[in-house]
Amino acid sequence: MPRCFVTRTLPFPALDRLRAAHDVTVWDGPLPPSPEELRSGVASADGLLCLLTDRIDDALLDAAPALKVISNYAVGADNVDLDAARAHGIPVGVTPDVLTDATADLTLALILTAARRLPEAAAAVTTGEWRTWEPAGWLGLELRGARLVVVGPGRIGRAVGDRAEAFGMEVTYVGRRDDLDAAVAEADVVSLHAPLTSSTKGLFDAELLAAMKPGAILVNTARGGLVGTDALRAALASGALGFAALDVTDPEPLPPDHPLLTAPNLLVVPHIGSATTAARERMADLAVDNLLAGLDGRPLPHAAS
Repeated sequence: MPRCFVTRTLPFPALDRLRAAHDVTVWDGPLPPSPEELRSGVASADGLLCLLTDRIDDALLDAAPALKVISNYAVGADNVDLDAARAHGIPVGVTPDVLTDATADLTLALILTAARRLPEAAAAVTTGEWRTWEPAGWLGLELRGARLVVVGPGRIGRAVGDRAEAFGMEVTYVGRRDDLDAAVAEADVVSLHAPLTSSTKGLFDAELLAAMKPGAILVNTARGGLVGTDALRAALASGALGFAALDVTDPEPLPPDHPLLTAPNLLVVPHIGSATTAARERMADLAVDNLLAGLDGRPLPHAAS
């Protein structure tokens, strides 16, 4: 019976379909397997179901001579060396188009949180700073009439724009051929939804952050590497940037003593863009579909490009 290695416990019924047809080993540790543990897990595996936290490279594939298919429990395959997989003749599957609504919902939640200064206002309750109703206390941004610039007008970016328009925001979409500097200079809120590539890594550096409208809000639910971490900390510390709300960081996760976490007007949440039951369950279904197809020698229904 073909053997499958799954790198994290997935609390969804999709794995039952996999267990019905194959011998399945699930890594049940509280953290992802180490490189050595991952190598041991795939050494005799026919199929691998992995996560973005697992680095799948040429050396790992060399250690897995029986491996026939890799199914990545993620929309993308940033953690998989696709060239190495092709060289080994191993198809790679992903779970596309499943987290658009979940991530767009979180993005809007972060925009609202930043615009209405909720972390600062909530902290005032527990610190005793809230002593009475304050006519000038915790004043924030009203969304109606505010300008939102969406960097990366893909499915998630468009879904964020739809939600923002329902709140009365004026939405501008910025793609690869558009003038990003000019767009962010007019934005009250900038929301990042671009892929992480060699050309977008560190896109929001000190120069671009300085081009943003004073006091503007930056929201990133795409990839942490789109933003220069040191430049972001400096922009927040100087007050040039009004607020940053991040679901993704560079590095990820941020260690508790990371200098960025000392910056003011910052909210970081732990990469929860897809963290709804519906989205994660659908991801599991697609990941298992890919794995079953590959083990049967069929084309993967959701292959990585």
